[in-house]
Amino acid sequence: MEEKIVYYEKPGGEENTETTLKLALERAKARNIKKIILASTRGDTARKATALWTSSGIKIIVIPHQFGFAGMHFPPELIKELEAQGHVVHFGTMLFHTERFYSMDTPTIMANLLRTFCQGMKVCVEIVLMAADAGLVDIGEQVIVVSGSGRGADTAVVAVASTSTHLADLHITEVICKPLQTKQGPPPPPPGQGPPPGQK
Repeated sequence: MEEKIVYYEKPGGEENTETTLKLALERAKARNIKKIILASTRGDTARKATALWTSSGIKIIVIPHQFGFAGMHFPPELIKELEAQGHVVHFGTMLFHTERFYSMDTPTIMANLLRTFCQGMKVCVEIVLMAADAGLVDIGEQVIVVSGSGRGADTAVVAVASTSTHLADLHITEVICKPLQTKQGPPPPPPGQGPPPGQK
């Protein structure tokens, strides 16, 4: 089996968002997937997704930051707009921040490990678990998950969903797109070359 993966030279940035959303829709159609789980903090990505995916038959499950989290700015009026279109907005507990409540290191370890792929991969895993915990997707259901690094979207995957209590049943089966870099900073060196001057 062969499939295309798109890599962005830099993470984040709104310039990657439209491409990511188009790629996610293409893969959803190819796999006959009807639900896309989408991270959207301020609502901008959710608005772009609904405009781009109009008449696609896709149900969007939007996951913003939880209430009380720094930077939680999702517009209340947008919730009503999305729900009127048949989509869902879910403000669940952000699972990889639970060390603040339970004094455990496991969520931090999980988050840092997933960030070695990219920030968006950490968010993709987190929000699919949150959606399943809320009963918005079933264990074993195939979904598309879209997230990003900072503003906009730069990461999309195909996943077999599961809940946080059955983490071993969650599978990332396909990577649709992701940034080459795991965080903002100088670009990685070309294959076979060392780091850029001044870096070790």
